[in-house]
Amino acid sequence: MRVSASSAAFLLVSGLSGGSAFVPASLNAPTSSLNVVSDPRVAAGATSSFPPGDDKEWSPDSWTKAVAKQMPVYEDQAELDDAINTLNGVAPLVFAGEVRSLHEKLARVSQGQGFVLMGGDCAESFKEFHVNHIRDTFRVIMQMALVMTFGSAMPVVKIGRMAGQFAKPRSEPNEVIDGVSLPSYRGDNVNKEEFTPESRRNNPHLMVDAYHQSAQTLNILRAFSTGGFADISRLHAWNLDFVEDTDTESRYQKLAAKIDESLRFMKAIGIDTATPEFTSVDFYTAHECLLLPYEQALTRQDSTTGKWYDCSSHMLWVGERTRDLDGAHLEFTRGVGNPLGVKVSDKCTPDELIRIIETMNPQNVPGKLSIIVRMGAEKLRKNLPELIRAVQREGKAVVWISDPVHGNTRKTDTGFKTRDFDNIRAELRAFFDVHDEMGSHPGGVHVEMTGEDVTECTGGVSAVNDDTLKHRYNTACDPRLNGSQALELAFLIAERMRLRTGLPPL
Repeated sequence: MRVSASSAAFLLVSGLSGGSAFVPASLNAPTSSLNVVSDPRVAAGATSSFPPGDDKEWSPDSWTKAVAKQMPVYEDQAELDDAINTLNGVAPLVFAGEVRSLHEKLARVSQGQGFVLMGGDCAESFKEFHVNHIRDTFRVIMQMALVMTFGSAMPVVKIGRMAGQFAKPRSEPNEVIDGVSLPSYRGDNVNKEEFTPESRRNNPHLMVDAYHQSAQTLNILRAFSTGGFADISRLHAWNLDFVEDTDTESRYQKLAAKIDESLRFMKAIGIDTATPEFTSVDFYTAHECLLLPYEQALTRQDSTTGKWYDCSSHMLWVGERTRDLDGAHLEFTRGVGNPLGVKVSDKCTPDELIRIIETMNPQNVPGKLSIIVRMGAEKLRKNLPELIRAVQREGKAVVWISDPVHGNTRKTDTGFKTRDFDNIRAELRAFFDVHDEMGSHPGGVHVEMTGEDVTECTGGVSAVNDDTLKHRYNTACDPRLNGSQALELAFLIAERMRLRTGLPPL
């Protein structure tokens, strides 16, 4: 029996509970033009009233008139100008059509028709750059997505904290060790980690190095996502390797068995799961919009629509420390056509959130803005309902995403910064509970993780504890879930999503 690609995709939705997330968008939607202005100087000096209806003109450099927090101070203006001039002339890392494709998917998520998975390193580094590192993280994200797709019965939008996630905000501008004060390490695109005057000098040419590494990372990701590495059968086989280490009657074994049954059924009725519909995947990138000179230099004007896009990434988010209503980061992001995110903690009031939404998405376009919640379980149960209620009252279209890691960081007696898996799970459970109570859609999860077998977060099936953190504590910044912990989290989310969609529990 021959089954068409469209029939196979439909069968995945009905039989594999949402597998259409693995069908490339090019098979489902008309293609978009990828024409962009390749050199921002073509449109030099141009301004825009985008978004329409806003009372302030916007241009890629209008952020310079606002207060910019968490920005490095460069001691040599000529050196900074040289680096920016170099970036002004480079090719865009992503294209407008790709950005619009992601926006369309997020619009469906905002209407309750999908789930977002965002994952990757706390901060990318130059010294850890290797194809194997990218491969391992991409593989685990794909494994997580397969499990979550089956559990949620809806498409999973896959976004990596990759190809640009270098810069990090700091609590203090300077670090003091043994009475010596030097600038804080702000990420490899700003300065270097070693505690020496030369390494800690803010070097603008590191932005150029970060661009070139990001270009290589994106080339590798595009090869993996379209070259068969994301084959659905291969992903499931890797997941089976994970569940073999769990109890025979565990929830992980049962869910994996159901996925296996669905794949066997499709093959039995003649569906060829080796076709591109099942071996290719749409994969997008995102990073925190922090280093504004870099973001401005990679902003281009789309020649087909006239809109501006930050071509450093498909999606950008503004962090908790830089989301001031009158700040430079909101001023910059309000004018670009990329999907945006904003991180909020328990410090954010309902009125403040509405004003942030109206600044970043004044036209209330579905899929334009994601609210990434980071609070800790107890504070989330107390504060999130009021935020959701305000958004519902004002009729705002947003994607609600849980960041269950940043609100659960602690320091051990031996000085290691870590996160407990039980606390991460508790915050995720609270996130789903609150949305159940409010009748809103839990739209996604955002985690710092790696595909490598690190020992940076405690708990989970990998049984890392405070004493074993030192074995493979490799992060240059915040602790990450290892591959096993990340996949365990995906199984737990899948189980919860099954209940929301009316499927029987395992």
